[in-house]
Amino acid sequence: MPETEGETKAEAPLLVCLGAGYVAGYLARRLKAQGWGIVGVRRTPQHPGEITLEQAAPFIGEARAILASIPPGEGGDPALSVQGEALAKAEGAWIGYLSTTGVYGDRAGRWAFEDDPPTPQSPEARRRAAAEQGWRALGAHVFRLPGVYGPGRSPFAKLKAGLERLIDKPGQVFSRAHPEDIAAALALAMERPNPGRIYNICDDEPAPSAAVVAHAAKLLGLPPPPLVGFEEADLNPMARRFYSECKRVSNARAKAELGWRLIYPTYREGLRAILQAESAAQS
Repeated sequence: MPETEGETKAEAPLLVCLGAGYVAGYLARRLKAQGWGIVGVRRTPQHPGEITLEQAAPFIGEARAILASIPPGEGGDPALSVQGEALAKAEGAWIGYLSTTGVYGDRAGRWAFEDDPPTPQSPEARRRAAAEQGWRALGAHVFRLPGVYGPGRSPFAKLKAGLERLIDKPGQVFSRAHPEDIAAALALAMERPNPGRIYNICDDEPAPSAAVVAHAAKLLGLPPPPLVGFEEADLNPMARRFYSECKRVSNARAKAELGWRLIYPTYREGLRAILQAESAAQS
């Protein structure tokens, strides 16, 4: 997402994305179609003239809504560090912070709910849990996201290249979310603000990664890739940490309080739509 999308008229509501990434882009396109102005802010500019965190204060002051998604580092959340004063003065602006279900740590396959005390295991998840506190102090809504999959982020490319595997770890399940479903939840939360509230945004069916990859192969008309045991998979340290956690994440609160209904309730609907979108883009 570029730093601006279209002309931002003075009377148009303004969305400021602190972190112009994959999920933020889906919300930005949704709101732009409704007449919003969009400003994307990057910590490190990728193109000349892009707005950086250091330049963001005037836009934060004009924002109707602010979405923050920059990952915190060892020194904390960069947006809070650089623009904490401007954010504190953004009275009346809706603020949303994209966090991770990783703050729940390992629940041994049990369900995780928003009111459960966070028990993060990885350094990244511990930083996210700390960042959540800082954003909630500003009245931000916190959205805990699981693994995000969508166009360009699916098993299809690796399957076509013959590089995908089925990782076998009995009992292991993960929750997922399609970015269109996430954007829909964010838009609903903007209509029904509840500052400081936490929402899990995920699908209805936590599932093993092997089941998802096997279904993707079936949609492509390919045989399932080879099954590899977890201990023999030679995963990198980050992937091994990912597999060390097993939980089912409840989305009941978002459904009840926001009236949120999933476009892609399971990976089956999501993968089918991704394949159709990617095929259409290539034709």
